[in-house]
Amino acid sequence: MGGSPSVLHYIYCRKEAIHMYQTIHYEKQDNIAIVTINRPEALNALNSTVITNLEQVVTTLENDRDIRCMILTGAGRSFVAGADIGEQCSLDLDGGRRWGQRGSALMRRIEKLEFPTIAAVNGFALGGGCELALSCDIILASEKAKFGQPEVGLGITPGFSGTQRLPRRVGIAKAKELIFSGRMIEADEAKEIGLVNVVYAPEALMDGALEMAKSFAKNAPIAVKYAKACIDRGMQMDIDGGIACENELFAMCFATADQKEGMGAFLEKRTAAFRNR
Repeated sequence: MGGSPSVLHYIYCRKEAIHMYQTIHYEKQDNIAIVTINRPEALNALNSTVITNLEQVVTTLENDRDIRCMILTGAGRSFVAGADIGEQCSLDLDGGRRWGQRGSALMRRIEKLEFPTIAAVNGFALGGGCELALSCDIILASEKAKFGQPEVGLGITPGFSGTQRLPRRVGIAKAKELIFSGRMIEADEAKEIGLVNVVYAPEALMDGALEMAKSFAKNAPIAVKYAKACIDRGMQMDIDGGIACENELFAMCFATADQKEGMGAFLEKRTAAFRNR
């Protein structure tokens, strides 16, 4: 056993690499990373240890060129039921600022991962849990999932960028309604408003997430990375800037071996073997 003191276990099993952190289970199945927040006794609430472990996992993801997709989920009956109120209640102005900045920086790092990310929401995704899901490209939900930003009922605002990502996902008016009321919504309503892509029976959620992840991972990884960059950057620009961004990244694809392989395989009527170069 080696590495960070918070890493308890690291093994290889067939094609799967498994890391055990104090509050995170990290598993790599071929080129798909599965990150499970593992603090079920506290409904996976985000305390400083969970945040530290997530920061460590994100560093691993940022430096692993083999990863094609990441699935983020929670152990037990909750995805993440929010931040740990016991840790937050005694914070002062400076402490609150540091906590919000730290959590927001983590969410932004997840959002900026170059490959697709999927939140597989198996239960409560409230407060920081909803914000964590929002940092992923795709949100899938169990029929038992519940979403909400209830912070105003605790005397605070969303602190991990929920006021910024929720309106970008569901629209300004709906985001204001949910944040001002603190109302918790079911998975079906979350799908209706565009927060969730697909709702599954609880026992089918992870299979659905893996199926979607594999559908992303089979394609040319550089092209998928560039497509994600086009969308994410373009949404922060006017349409002319976004089109220019797409034009440049489209052109850059033609400098890759994967473009030659993909088009060659199409013309030769065979399956492409992409190598991320």
